[in-house]
Amino acid sequence: MFLAAFAAATLIPAQSEAVLVARILAANQPVRDLLLEATVGNLLGSAVNWGIGRFLIRFADRRWFPFSKPLLNKATAWYARWGHWSLLASWVPVIGDPLTLVSGVLREPFWRFVLIVTLAKGGRYLVLAWITQGLAS
Repeated sequence: MFLAAFAAATLIPAQSEAVLVARILAANQPVRDLLLEATVGNLLGSAVNWGIGRFLIRFADRRWFPFSKPLLNKATAWYARWGHWSLLASWVPVIGDPLTLVSGVLREPFWRFVLIVTLAKGGRYLVLAWITQGLAS
């Protein structure tokens, strides 16, 4: 669960939500533990993006850089409009990962980054677990 959530927060194509649902339905581990693993893994993957933004943005013109210019521009505009609260959308597919990178570029304090991203990503997993358990009952 941890590795799937970590990978999903970076540019590696992964579906942590599908893994979480499957693990909940398998019922071989407490849901609380799965939520903790998923949230911590996803937060750490997002922290990698923040670090890339904070320290490696100067390589944005390189071919290997993980985010395209148009995606970075879109995320920067979103961040400029909503500020640190835009990180509440860090769980949203496509735009969430670039937002976490842009927050590093724009030097969002790491403590606030961790707080908001934990709420966003942990909240998403909590809702997904609640829905999954409700449907499984």
